[in-house]
Amino acid sequence: MKKIFLVVAVLAIVFTGRALAQNSQTQSLLTSYYDIKNALVNADATVAASKAAEFSKAMGSMDMKSMPETDMNIFMGLQDKLAFDVKHISESKDIVHQREHFANFSTNFFKLAKAVKLTNASIYYAYCPMKKSYWLSDNATIKNPYFGKQMLTCGSIKETIK
Repeated sequence: MKKIFLVVAVLAIVFTGRALAQNSQTQSLLTSYYDIKNALVNADATVAASKAAEFSKAMGSMDMKSMPETDMNIFMGLQDKLAFDVKHISESKDIVHQREHFANFSTNFFKLAKAVKLTNASIYYAYCPMKKSYWLSDNATIKNPYFGKQMLTCGSIKETIK
């Protein structure tokens, strides 16, 4: 009986450790995403480029072995698409070009957020009818990354991931 309890305890520790490692990695990606979004809200192309480079670095350092197989497969299926757009954002100082890539980046990042638990906090999926594009946010207050101060509150929350 003691051996069974010990085996169960060890397995729980191993799986909890993996879940915490994955949550830390995915939380890092989500934080980097929000940083890019916030830079675009503020129309700061330099910061957006820098934060996109950080996202790229965080994505490159993901430990796939710590992820459940289904999450790993989903992540790997989106990795190239995310890398393509974040590379364009990181290499450009043109806010219009960055925002164009941010739209595709957001669509693909939403697919990841829907399939893989990135955080314990709510993720808000907002829509800009003028741009016909979406973005993710850590709160329900609309701050439009596609038009910044020109149309800061244009948009609405379409979905909440809990």
